[in-house]
Amino acid sequence: MTDTSLRNRAGKAVPTESIAAFTNEVRGDLIQPGHQDYEDARHIWNALVDKHPGAILKCRGTADVVAAVKFARANDVVVAVRGGGHNVGGRALCDDGLVIDLSLMRGVHVDPARQIVRVQGGATLGDVDRETHVHGLAVPFGVISKTGVGGLTLGGGVGWLVRKYGPTCDNVLSMEVVLADGVLRTASADENPDLFWALRGGGGNFGVVTSFLYQAYPVSTVFGGLIVYPRAAAGEILRAYRAFMDKAPEELTVYAGFISTPDGTPATAIVACWSGKDLAAGERAIAPLRKLGEPLMEAVQAMPFPAMQSILDTAFPSGTRNYWKSAFVTGLSDELVEVLVEQAKGMTSPLSGLLVEYYGGAGGRKASDANAFTQRGSDYLIGFMPQWTDPTEDDAQIDWAKVAWQAIQPYATGGYLLNYLAEGEQEAVLAAFGVNYPRLVELKRKYDPTNFFRMNQNIRPDA
Repeated sequence: MTDTSLRNRAGKAVPTESIAAFTNEVRGDLIQPGHQDYEDARHIWNALVDKHPGAILKCRGTADVVAAVKFARANDVVVAVRGGGHNVGGRALCDDGLVIDLSLMRGVHVDPARQIVRVQGGATLGDVDRETHVHGLAVPFGVISKTGVGGLTLGGGVGWLVRKYGPTCDNVLSMEVVLADGVLRTASADENPDLFWALRGGGGNFGVVTSFLYQAYPVSTVFGGLIVYPRAAAGEILRAYRAFMDKAPEELTVYAGFISTPDGTPATAIVACWSGKDLAAGERAIAPLRKLGEPLMEAVQAMPFPAMQSILDTAFPSGTRNYWKSAFVTGLSDELVEVLVEQAKGMTSPLSGLLVEYYGGAGGRKASDANAFTQRGSDYLIGFMPQWTDPTEDDAQIDWAKVAWQAIQPYATGGYLLNYLAEGEQEAVLAAFGVNYPRLVELKRKYDPTNFFRMNQNIRPDA
């Protein structure tokens, strides 16, 4: 038996004959160190993450996923699951273990008569939008087309349609999932309903979701875009934004933030999307946001929904270094606005952002235990998103996010948005799952008692 980089939990090399048998069983490529594609395969969107898996399986279908789970169990190998998107926390990779990579599984099938969409687990929002838009439909997803549907959905999912149709997890009808025992099961309201409950907001704790069935809605052309104001007006803009959102119709989702213009000038941004059928009504609804001050730039117009979904793509390029923190807050008080204005002054990278996102609407009308997505009672989320390119700035950029996050804690609910959680400390994970944590622990014991799926915002079965 020759030594290999693929190792079990005890640090011992997996026998080469076991790897050879596994390679022959799957249709996808098993990429190991030394392979010409290894370096590309082991890198993800966030360059801050630098891990060296023992092997990466580029799955071609569900059967490959089943084989990978069974192989990893038989050989006691650590597993990470990679979808098709960002994975800012780096949990899509692991050192020495096996990465089950779904990024080639990007199929999308639309049933326009029933307004439902079947999506493979490695697809991105852009993949889905491309197919649904042909039929004049859209699924409530996020705000960046390069985001993967898997991580977004399992963590909740908030975006341009959240106020009218709720988070992504509320719009899942069923999932096909490979569990820790290597068995493929359906999770829906009728089949394994407790698993269905846990998967909608419980992260990657319960299995590998190979496909999702979503409810879609008649959204084709929207009215929206970007308005940029001077940074000096940030306090005034945020207070006006707060007053505006108190009365805004649910067809209108609006985010605000501290950003920099392409030339590096600090600025204040408003990004809006009207998803109602009457575009003229949307233009009228957005009009007050265009008069909050003297804009530096304005690009608001009618556009296809896929264009709106990709409007922020260039602000999150691949290969930059990223570290995210977030907090739900009880409201956007004057005091909190002043704290945010002050903390934004500490952003030293023109790529960084401090975002204020308003989710009030359909999702908030459901109980916190309707599914595992707990964070429904607070309308505002604050996101701290330093983004930089120089590795020597790592400590300073991360420190800014931590200090700024700490500064708003007097106004915070204690909750987190799971998909904005770069760290994995147990107390942060517990807070992200909130009142649903005890039930999630019970279901983890039922479906994954050995914590086979642990490279995630982990719910420990022994908690």
